[in-house]
Amino acid sequence: MAKQKPEPTLLKGWQEIAKFFSQPVAVVQRWAKQSKMPVSRQGRNVVANPEDLNHWLSAESGGEPVHVVTEATDLAGDLRRALALVRQRHDGKASSQSKTKQSKHRS
Repeated sequence: MAKQKPEPTLLKGWQEIAKFFSQPVAVVQRWAKQSKMPVSRQGRNVVANPEDLNHWLSAESGGEPVHVVTEATDLAGDLRRALALVRQRHDGKASSQSKTKQSKHRS
């Protein structure tokens, strides 16, 4: 028998969604109105899936890998990954700039 994927825990209400982002309720409501944040209505309440919010946040940041930190997040691991990404981009830019300089000197 296959294991069923557990139902995601929904954030219920603007207070919980704002707490998820560590932002005031007014800011989160503005984001929802202006940026099509993935929230929906269940009766009179607004709800959101944290995973959907993280995907939305990544898209809003121009595709940069972004996620909201929770108590269970490995901050040291996140920092190592972020530094590795920055180094990788820096090394890529440095090598492309040196190739450009070399081609200009040959002309």
